Order: sequence, then structure tokens, then C-alpha cells
Amino acid sequence: MTTPKVTKFRIRPQERKAPPASPAIIPETEDGFGDTVFPSAERRHDAPRSAEQELEAIKAEGLSGRQLRTARRVAQKNGISAGSDHEAVLLLRRKGIDPFQSSAVLQIVEGASGLGPQGGRVQLPQTVRTAPPPAPAQPLNESERAAEIMQIQRDIVRRRRRNFMMLLTRLAVFVLLPTMLTGYYFFRIATPLYATVSEFIIQQNETSGSGLGSMFRGTQFATSQDSIAVQGYLQSRDAMLRLDRDLGFKAHFSQEFIDPLQRLEPDASNEAAYKHYKRNVKIGYDPTEGIIKMEVIAADPKVSQQFSEALIGYAEQQVDQLSARLREDQMQGARRSYEDAEAKVTEAQTRVLALQEELGILDPITESSALMGQISTFEVELQNKRLALQQLLDNARPNQARVDGVKGDISRLEQLIAELRAQLTQGGSDSASLAQITGRLRIAEADLETRQLLLSQSLQQLETARIEANRQVRYLESSVAPVAPDEATYPRAFENTVLAFLIFGGIYLMLSLTASILREQATS
Repeated sequence: MTTPKVTKFRIRPQERKAPPASPAIIPETEDGFGDTVFPSAERRHDAPRSAEQELEAIKAEGLSGRQLRTARRVAQKNGISAGSDHEAVLLLRRKGIDPFQSSAVLQIVEGASGLGPQGGRVQLPQTVRTAPPPAPAQPLNESERAAEIMQIQRDIVRRRRRNFMMLLTRLAVFVLLPTMLTGYYFFRIATPLYATVSEFIIQQNETSGSGLGSMFRGTQFATSQDSIAVQGYLQSRDAMLRLDRDLGFKAHFSQEFIDPLQRLEPDASNEAAYKHYKRNVKIGYDPTEGIIKMEVIAADPKVSQQFSEALIGYAEQQVDQLSARLREDQMQGARRSYEDAEAKVTEAQTRVLALQEELGILDPITESSALMGQISTFEVELQNKRLALQQLLDNARPNQARVDGVKGDISRLEQLIAELRAQLTQGGSDSASLAQITGRLRIAEADLETRQLLLSQSLQQLETARIEANRQVRYLESSVAPVAPDEATYPRAFENTVLAFLIFGGIYLMLSLTASILREQATS
């Protein structure tokens, strides 16, 4: 960005004397700035200064960008060429022209239009001659003044009467005529329609339970999601198509006696029928009480009642389907776990029985106790034989036959005890030891006990899931049964006519205000 270049120039001696300001351009007592005091004005009668000092003084005044642009345009208007805006202000002041006076700005606007005071194009420089002021009008006498006043009053009355008639015409065309046509349709042409009103609520099973969910059981918060789901289903295309298949929804509203605005074409598409369905089947849900309110409109009261009963049946089936799926999901996992635990318990029992049959031992603990009893008896007898042998050997000349017999008994007892112990720990070549048999049976029995414990827990979970599933049961209860009306509910001719008048009046008022605002903006 380059800074504007300030052209340095010399001031001739004859130019130091400012010409006297013209009274038509700048008054002697007014400089165009009011009470604003500028540094350059304060030192106007001081000693002469150089051009650079005067430019610095003008810059110190703090002129705005708009004032500087105005000064440049005024300088161009007066044929003054300046290198910068501040220099334009300086040159204009030297010529006795105030660039910020309103008359100078007015001259710029007139010059921009290309026309002088007389309407002709101004070719600068030239003298502009102003037209002489018009001659003063002659004063009117009393009779002429009264006649002029009466003429003005007649014009005002005529203008007001014309505006009033135009207003009445517009109101008649844009408000009264459409209202009359609407009232004629509702009173004479519209087909009477019958509305069947019903109310129902979705209840939950009152089975007692624990936890945070039991706090909202029995309230509208417990079934709000189901109520909203049922409301959405009854307002869906699926319900409309099902009602058409069962009771002929399209055929009923396609009859000839129904007026053209409410009649459905015989070959109407599903979308057109669905729009007609949403207009004639009105369903609302009250979240504070949890009640679903339904109004079914038809051209015949009996058909309206049939439609309402069919839709309530569809809603009940939908509620049963939602709760059945929820109960099935809750029971499926618990039932599968119980069946798996039961199968594993049966398998463990079969394994224990097979081991008992294979080993020929019913209870290894009893068998081990019997063997241990025998071993203990033989060990006691072995100790007695050893004592007897020792007693015989204590004699100086023991009986050798008796000593040999006691020794034979001791050896036989030791061999018998060893065999019995071998049965407990080692077993034979073709049979397992009692310890092995006991271990295998104990493992199988421990597995059986674990499976039985898991089976009992699965059974408890199944019962808990069954209780919870029974708690999730939903059912539809009708608080207001659908009853066929004996008088037509729609159209409400008077209310609809008044509503149409208010609507057309509001539209006309908005359009009138908009047109008035646009006209005022365009003419201002």
C-alpha cells in the first residue's frame, strides 16, 4: 500500500490575501462548524505560515474520512486540482469556500445530476443565473376564501367516500364472497359425517416386584412406550391397508352420495387413501393420564362404529405381540440354561453308574473301611505272635517246633497284611486298586454334585424369569366403548363459517398492511 504523494507548491504574494467571503456562500458570523474550534482557525490572524505548517494544522484537526471526501468533491466541483484531501481543504479555504457547509454539499448533488438551477446542463465555468422570485399573490376576500374552503371540504368528502367504497368493494371481494361460498358449502353441499369416540388404556400386570422398576408399576410411565407404539401403529399405512382389506375403507369413502371434496376416487392410490385415513381417523395420546383417545369419522354411524371396533382389535393384537415378544426374549435364555444344566446332570449320573458297574463296587468308602478293619485285626494278631515268639526265645532251651510254628504264623500274617494293603493302593494286573476306584468315583460324584447345584440355580433363574415375564404382561382395557352416534358430528357449519371469515379477514389484513408499507416505502 503506497502513501499518497503530497505535492509541494509555492504561494505567491498576491495569493496570501484571502478574498472576502460572499454573503451567499459563507456568512460572516457562521463558518459551518457551529461552536467547533479548530487549531487552524485560532491562528487565522497570526503571522503568515508556510504551506507545510498549514497542512499539518489541518491534519491536526482530526477530520473524518467523510469530510475529506466531501472536500475533494467540492474542490473538483470548483476546478481545483489537489494532490491530497488535506491539500483540497487548504486550497478551498484559501479561496474562501467552506467545504463542509450544507450549501456546498447541495451544489455537489446538483452537479452530479448534470442540471443547473434552471434544469439545463451546466457547463463549467459559466455564470448561473437564478430566476427572480415570483410575485406575491393577491389576498383573497371573505367570499373567495369561504368558496375555496368549501371546495376543499367537498374534495375531502369525495375522496373519503371513494376510499370507503373501494374498501367495501375489496372486503366484499376478498372476505365476504369467499366466506359466503364457504358457508354455502358447509350448509348445503357438505355430506354429514358421523364420529365414533372411544378411549382405551394399556395396563400392566400388577405382580409385585422389587427394584426401581416397581416404583413406576401401575402408573402411566410404565406403559408410555407401549401406548406411543400403539398410537403410531394405528396411524400407520399398515393399519389403513388392514382396515381396507377387512371392512373396505376405500369403497366406503368412494360412494357417490359423498360430496366431491370429501369423496375418494374409486381407483385412488394408497397414498391418497392414507391422506384420507389420517383426516378421518384421529388418535391422540394423553401422557398425564396414559389414555389413548380415538375418533373415527365415516359417512354412516354403523360403519364408523365398525371401523372403531376393528382398530381397537388391531391395537390389542399389537399390544399382545409386543408383550409376547418381550416375554419370549426373557424366557428363552433362562430355559436354554436350565435345559443345558439338566442334560449335564444326567450325563454325570450316567458316568457314576457306569463306573460302579465297571468296577463292581457300590461304595468305595465302605470297601476301604472293611479292608482297613481287616488289616487292623491282622496287625493286632501279628503283634501278639511276635510277642509270643519273643517269649519263646527268652527261654534258655526253647522248643524249636513251637518257635518255628510261631515264626510261620508271623510270616503268613505279614504276607496277608501286605496283600490287603496292595488291594488298597496297587491292585492287580487286570483290576484297578481300591484307591484308584475311590478317586474315579469321587471325581464322578463331585461332578454330579456340581451339576446338580447348577441345575438348581438354573431352575431358580427359570422361575425368576417366568415371574418377570408374567410381570411384563400388557393388556388393553377400553374405558370408553365405541358407540354409534345418532346425529351427524360434522360438518360444524356455523363454527367453520366463522373460522373461514376470520381466516380470510386475517389474510386480507396482512396483505393490506404489506401493500401499505410497500407503497409508503416506494413513495418516501
